[in-house]
Amino acid sequence: MSLGTFLIMRHELLLIAAALLVLIAEIFWNEDKRRYISLFSVILFGIITIAGFLPSTAGTLFGGMYVTSATTVLMKNILNIGALLVFIQSVPWLKKKENSEKTSEYFLLLLSTLAGMNYMISAGHFLMFYIGIELATIPIAALAAFDSYKNKSAEAGIKLILSSALSSGILLYGLSMIYGTTGTLYFKEVAELFGNTSLQILGFIFFFAGMAFKISIVPFHLWTADVYEGSPVSVTSYLSVISKGAAVFILIILLFTVFPAIISTWQKTIYVTSVLTMTIGNLFAIRQQNIKRFLAFSSISQAGYILLGFIGGNQLGMASVIYYLLVYIFSNLGAFGVVIAISNATGKENIDDYNGLYHTNPSLSLIMTLALFSLAGIPPVAGFFGKFFLFTAAAEKGYYLLVLIAVLNTIISLYYYLLVVKAMFINKGETPVEKFKSDFFTKLALAICVAGIVVTGFASIIFEAIKNLSFGV
Repeated sequence: MSLGTFLIMRHELLLIAAALLVLIAEIFWNEDKRRYISLFSVILFGIITIAGFLPSTAGTLFGGMYVTSATTVLMKNILNIGALLVFIQSVPWLKKKENSEKTSEYFLLLLSTLAGMNYMISAGHFLMFYIGIELATIPIAALAAFDSYKNKSAEAGIKLILSSALSSGILLYGLSMIYGTTGTLYFKEVAELFGNTSLQILGFIFFFAGMAFKISIVPFHLWTADVYEGSPVSVTSYLSVISKGAAVFILIILLFTVFPAIISTWQKTIYVTSVLTMTIGNLFAIRQQNIKRFLAFSSISQAGYILLGFIGGNQLGMASVIYYLLVYIFSNLGAFGVVIAISNATGKENIDDYNGLYHTNPSLSLIMTLALFSLAGIPPVAGFFGKFFLFTAAAEKGYYLLVLIAVLNTIISLYYYLLVVKAMFINKGETPVEKFKSDFFTKLALAICVAGIVVTGFASIIFEAIKNLSFGV
């Protein structure tokens, strides 16, 4: 195997190199230079994100355990875009006195978990897939508990690691059944040998349950709101977008390359879980007062909409899922960007604290409104087109009742998103958020999110390019 062959693993190698450079900077830079580790890390990851779009070749490594293609490269690039936004949004928070000494650790953990997600997406073997999941999960638990001086943050880390351990155990139990009935863990070989036997279907159900924990699909969502509330806001945004996006991407690959033989079975499973996830996520979001818990249940409901693309079982459905996740990254991180800016400036994280925000900080109010409208699917912003393609994919296969339920849930979601808009523009607060100026990094991240929401909505060429990719369907 030549050295050039390893360039197939470009994304992962660049992340590992970046982590080593950050570690070297932490060790050898003096105290004055360490103040620039945040800027150094952001620039370094910006270069990695750009490098990800350079031409690449498809291929395999390690006897087929690692596989790369145009589709997997696109998925990794989408995650990189979201992670870069999180990197930028995190800089002002890391400048705080209580976090400044842990800056390099924060970026090392982010780079490590992202490398695990990349290995998971490029897996061609269930062992590589599981190693990727664990490499992605353990650093996230440390990030959730990053505010070590806060009890809620430590509690969030414990809850995340315990729920992840449970989900991994369930997933491994399912994989053991799949291995026991097929005698192999290679995706291609499992697909050829997988049938409709009871043990294989039971193994798939356990596997799907394990993945449902990662995506916060009902009824495996109970950890989400508590972990999101207790984690630092930047980590919450990473959990809601990047972590969930990676799990959705690998589930796309596995359902359509490993389990096509039981498509009727997993379509029924997705039908039920999609309805439950949309409905419960939306209904519980109405009751929330903490903005992070509010966005947690919003992200649960979004997972329900994403499942509509899976159920179609066709090229349009898969392209719709990938496109929607791209839109979701800009929309959700736009909303979280405003939450991070207000939290850093005032420490306020309740919806009531946003009363009268437009009168003191009109720009932040307008950006939050745009992001929430996109999440709700109001035209002409990008979220509308994302939901439209998802609904079209399901309707094309005759799931009209499911689409109707999704539309009704969209109306419910519009109600609670408008509650936040009403608080900002109409309600009068006794102690409104004082006027403050955002720093350069916050403005940059929000500008990218706004541009992303607008461009991805009107540039139909993006969706057409994704639709032309091969998903193995």
